[in-house]
Amino acid sequence: MSTFKITFAGGAQMPTGSNFLVEFGGKKILIDCGLVQGERYALPTNSEPFSYDTKSIDALFVTHGHLDHVGRIPRLVRDGFRSPIYSTEPTREIAELILLDSMGVLGKEAAQTGTPSLYEERDVLEALHLWGTTLQYENPFIFKTNDGDATIILHDAGHILGSAMIEIIYKGKHLAFTGDLGNTPSPIMKDTTLLHGIDYLVMESVYGDRNHKDKDRRIEIFKEAVTSTIAKGGTIIIPAFSIERTQEMLLAFNELIEGKQIPEVPVYLDSPLGINITKVYKKYESWFNENIEKIIKSGDDIFAFKGLVQTPSPEESKTINGNNLPKVIIAGSGMSNGGRIVHHEAKYLPDPNSTIIIVGYQAVNTLGRLIVDEAKEVLIHGVPVKVNARVVNIHGFSAHKDSDNLVKFVESTSDTLKKVFVVLGEPKSSYYLGQRLHETYQVPVVVPEKGDVVELD
Repeated sequence: MSTFKITFAGGAQMPTGSNFLVEFGGKKILIDCGLVQGERYALPTNSEPFSYDTKSIDALFVTHGHLDHVGRIPRLVRDGFRSPIYSTEPTREIAELILLDSMGVLGKEAAQTGTPSLYEERDVLEALHLWGTTLQYENPFIFKTNDGDATIILHDAGHILGSAMIEIIYKGKHLAFTGDLGNTPSPIMKDTTLLHGIDYLVMESVYGDRNHKDKDRRIEIFKEAVTSTIAKGGTIIIPAFSIERTQEMLLAFNELIEGKQIPEVPVYLDSPLGINITKVYKKYESWFNENIEKIIKSGDDIFAFKGLVQTPSPEESKTINGNNLPKVIIAGSGMSNGGRIVHHEAKYLPDPNSTIIIVGYQAVNTLGRLIVDEAKEVLIHGVPVKVNARVVNIHGFSAHKDSDNLVKFVESTSDTLKKVFVVLGEPKSSYYLGQRLHETYQVPVVVPEKGDVVELD
């Protein structure tokens, strides 16, 4: 009889849509329930029925608050799920903000396409009601099964605030899901916790086939792009994920402006969600790495500096482009597949004096990916827009481990590993990483497809 049975319901051979069903001891739990992300949120894939009986799920454990890990939870609730949801406390708070914020985008897309909305506000509120108990890192949680207790432990993934790897210990076997692994050392977060004694590992592979070549030079490249654009009188636009990347951008500008390494120009944080997520980050400063804690204790507000202008309302946002003076605009979404950034891109992408700085992963079929892939013209709201602005793609700001560090991460538990499942990456990325892991540690590696079911003894 198998100890664990895993169904790869989502996140297999794709970097988004994380959703794994684990069965053991007569119980069924989910790891994550995220949106598949692409050119828009309301992809047909996200409206498909779940491949399992939602009412039969006994619990949902969430690795972190990004939409591709939590975005379908309200849909799960709408379809009958009524069991407890568990995560760290920051993940719950971040998820609340991002789920309520996504309602607006989903509603607009539903209206434009004439399709029903993926879920409604009452589904979000019901999900938050079920999300009652939060867990601490390294604090074992006893999960009752029909055949003895299982222990579930959350480890710090170092990806974003509150991000966790989920380890399940049952009948002497250890199964771990990495979620997304942080690009250690991070400017803000603590290092990824190393795992030990794992038998079966389900791990991400977003950057499984490439390395962040500019990680050590990211601030230098960033500073050059900003200063040269200001010197030309242009505008810097930065599509930034509201979680982690926005805070890293604020930290970078704080250090560069206070250190007088770049000229003082207005820096607009044009993201209501980014503004609110930053408040959550300030609440959990004790979760930051030692270096950042020291800076905060010295009296520096790492997310505030001279020239920072927050524009939460649409009216304030519209005033940003009222003049052609040099400025910086940080706005969502991070892949330019919606949000306020696309309005700024429509204005400044045709301007050869302006610069767009890409600081995060760009999924296939997103506007951001087209820009990174050097498209000469893109469509924004159905209107052709020339891309004459300078495009600076800084991989080093990624919140994901690169290929070498993903391989290195496995080393600490390689002596006990019986099998690795490589997920959460584009196929070429997952297969490349899988081959590297197999050659490095002589461990069996599987790159599952969506819908695959495996039984582990």
